[in-house]
Formats: sequence, structure tokens, C-alpha cells
Amino acid sequence: MELYFNIVSPPCQSVLLVGKMLGLTFDLKEVNPHLPEVREQLRKYNPQHTIPTFIEDGHVIWESYAIAIYLVEKYGKDDSLYPKDPKVRSTVNQRLFFDNGVMFRGAIEYVECILKKKLEPTAEMVQKLKKALGLLESFVKDRSFVAAEHLTISDICLLSSVTLLTGVKYDLEPYPAIQAWVARVTDVLPNYGEFHKELLEKSLEYIKTL
Repeated sequence: MELYFNIVSPPCQSVLLVGKMLGLTFDLKEVNPHLPEVREQLRKYNPQHTIPTFIEDGHVIWESYAIAIYLVEKYGKDDSLYPKDPKVRSTVNQRLFFDNGVMFRGAIEYVECILKKKLEPTAEMVQKLKKALGLLESFVKDRSFVAAEHLTISDICLLSSVTLLTGVKYDLEPYPAIQAWVARVTDVLPNYGEFHKELLEKSLEYIKTL
């Protein structure tokens, strides 16, 4: 199974971490999707030429949530990461959609404004991110994980969005429940310390190219 990825990308991080939870080994193809030749290469498989792009036996999937769900449904030893119970799964799905439409969007706009555009985030960006973090804080204030009392793929995807903020040293002190949740999630993920170290190193390299 091939995975076109770049560890600096939060969606790619999510797929890599889900793979680690499942004990999978990818044929990793590290790419820079901003290069024209890479976009042309990816376009052969994925008309949106985005990463992550996953290929298994000729079957191609892009969008990190779709890849994560596929991997768990095909290779999971049980349904804990993506529960089959309709009520629990609906909450997991809601959190995934929240990440896609709110948390990741708020975080990436804020971070790219600082790192790529070299500008101060606008008041609208600041408020959008605060609102997203406030909602996430409410999700984990009274439960151990975002959708259940155990880790699910929604925790992994949201973790990647939140850790994106470490690149700009965003202060999470006002969000103690999020901080405690991050500690719980990273404690469950296999070899996360090593993964995070590589992420920081590659992120620093990437920032120097901007």
C-alpha cells in the first residue's frame, strides 16, 4: 500500500498515526505537493493532486478522513477506532466534520497567515480559532476523548490540527481540558514521542523554505 505524504501536513499526520495504531507498514512516498512536477505525478492518481493520496491494489483514496476510515474498517482488529454502534459513530463523524470544517480550517488559516504570508492574523482569524478551540474544550471537558471514553479516529485527526499550532507557539494555557486531552491521546499512540520529534525537525526545515 502506497502513501504519498509529507509529515508537515496535518492530514498526512492523521493517516500515518492511524496506520501506526493498526500496525500497518506503508510504502511511503514523501513528496512536496507545491512542486509542479509532483502535482503532475499525483494528478495521474488523484485529479485534485492533494496529499495524502493512498493506493492499494489499484484502488486510490484521497482525503485523510476517507483514508483513515478505510484503513480502520479493513484492518482494524475491532471497531474501537471507528465504532459500529450508530450513536457512537454519529458522534465520531460529527467530530470529524467539525475538524474538517472548523478546527483544521481555523488552525491552518491562522498558521499560514503567520508563516507563509508573514502577517499578523486578522481579528476574524483570531476569533475563528478561539471559537474552534472553545468548542473542542467543551467536547473534552467532561469526557476522556472527543467522541467516546476511548480513542477514536476523531481524536487522531483533531490532534493533528491542534499540534499544528505548536509551530507558531500558540498559547493553549486557557484550554486546560484540551491540554489534558492531548496528553491522554499522545500517551495512547505508539511511539508518539519519536513521531513528534521527526515532525518538529521536518517542520523547522519546511519553515526555513518559506
